[in-house]
Amino acid sequence: MVLCALRQQVLRCSSHCRTWARLPQRQRSGCVYSSIHGFNQDEIKEKLQAFHGGSIDLLKQDSGIAVLTINNPSRMNAFSGSMMVDLEERVSQLENWPEGKGLIVQGAAETFCSGSDLNAVRAISNQQDGMKMCMFMQNSLTRLLRLPLISVALVEGRALGGGAELTTACDFRLMAAGSVIQFVHKHMGLVPGWGGAARLVHLVGSQNALKLLGGAVKVDPELGVNIGLVDGVLEGHQNAEGAAPLLQQAENWLSRYTKGPAPVIQAVKKVVLSGRELPLSEALRTEKDIFGTVWGAPANLEALASKSKHK
Repeated sequence: MVLCALRQQVLRCSSHCRTWARLPQRQRSGCVYSSIHGFNQDEIKEKLQAFHGGSIDLLKQDSGIAVLTINNPSRMNAFSGSMMVDLEERVSQLENWPEGKGLIVQGAAETFCSGSDLNAVRAISNQQDGMKMCMFMQNSLTRLLRLPLISVALVEGRALGGGAELTTACDFRLMAAGSVIQFVHKHMGLVPGWGGAARLVHLVGSQNALKLLGGAVKVDPELGVNIGLVDGVLEGHQNAEGAAPLLQQAENWLSRYTKGPAPVIQAVKKVVLSGRELPLSEALRTEKDIFGTVWGAPANLEALASKSKHK
């Protein structure tokens, strides 16, 4: 059932898959948890909204690259309850952006994100509410990773705890010089709860994941590249002289993989997503269906008319 829901999510944005599109939203959403797991999204959203502060800002650009900014500088961009709700709403907007091709996730004021705002954490410290928050954020970050957009986390300053988990919910990670990713959960008597541990194992392997989690290791750009967590190191800082702003560097880096029509770039992300998360036979069938959405479509016909691949 879970695999079927994921396959439906991968296909649901395509106009050629109207059968999938007619399925109820809950079945197509790709969320990890629903009412059958005792999860009531509206209930937890109402509780989280009570803890105000900061915002999650979304800028959609004509280039097809959007910028998602974690904006709570007075708390090192820690997630308040209302910011968790903001994130879910921004992900919903990106799921329904047909012109979209790429996404950059960054923090405001030269730092990435320090996880959860402790004021909100203390207020929902009972196990039942903590589990609901965990399920809510796992849903949001899973949907973020499964967006039909190629995403990159732009890490400047510190990405701590839940902020480190957020970086793993992007397809790529770029780090500025002097920045740090650190899974500090054990210092709070916790383990990752937003899906970061499961994603980290897929990214760096179980042994490296054990080292990063068990040792609360500070991952600088060099170590990040060496263990496969980081895909590139950017020069300077946002205000450094002689270097392009970090956001512009990140856009330039990402544009290498998002050049082309949006339906084609989204199809690329979808086939990779299906290969990453589905068993082989199911992934092959999904790839076939996605192939059918671009075969004979405008971009394919234009390429056939103007180019010969054997030149």
